[in-house]
Amino acid sequence: MMADNTEKKKAGRPSLFKKEYIEQGYQMALLGMTDKDLARIWGVCEQTINVWKVSQPGFLESINKGKDAADAFVADRLFKRATGYTHKAVKIFNDGGTPLIVDYEEHYPPDTGAAIFWLKNRQKAIWRDKQEIDQTVNATVESTVTTASQESIAALEAKIAKKRAEAKE
Repeated sequence: MMADNTEKKKAGRPSLFKKEYIEQGYQMALLGMTDKDLARIWGVCEQTINVWKVSQPGFLESINKGKDAADAFVADRLFKRATGYTHKAVKIFNDGGTPLIVDYEEHYPPDTGAAIFWLKNRQKAIWRDKQEIDQTVNATVESTVTTASQESIAALEAKIAKKRAEAKE
């Protein structure tokens, strides 16, 4: 018996995954894109993205890293908006045809809506809108059921058949 020295070929279709998807996935996650968005852009289904997360080294990590960085950036901006902040800015004036650049600091006061949003998400037990009320209700429900006649059932079936026929036309 002879030994077979040829390598075995992998079964199934070759993967559509490209190594550049690792960096692209990171960048797109930074932009807030979802797995569904990635699938649409790369022309695959969302399930394929999930398979790549398991089978392609570095792919899941790069997407998670991008999502985490984007979330941290937004959280920082939300916090600044909720608490108020100041930043450096410039104004450009026309001084007799010559641009005059003036540095100044612009202040944004705290935003109540951003603060409430932050607190509702960070301290749900204290700030949530939903209130739990424990209440016991004793009630009796009576119902009257009427039996439809064979004639009324036949009339309804005829109406349904007519609507289906009209829809096909």
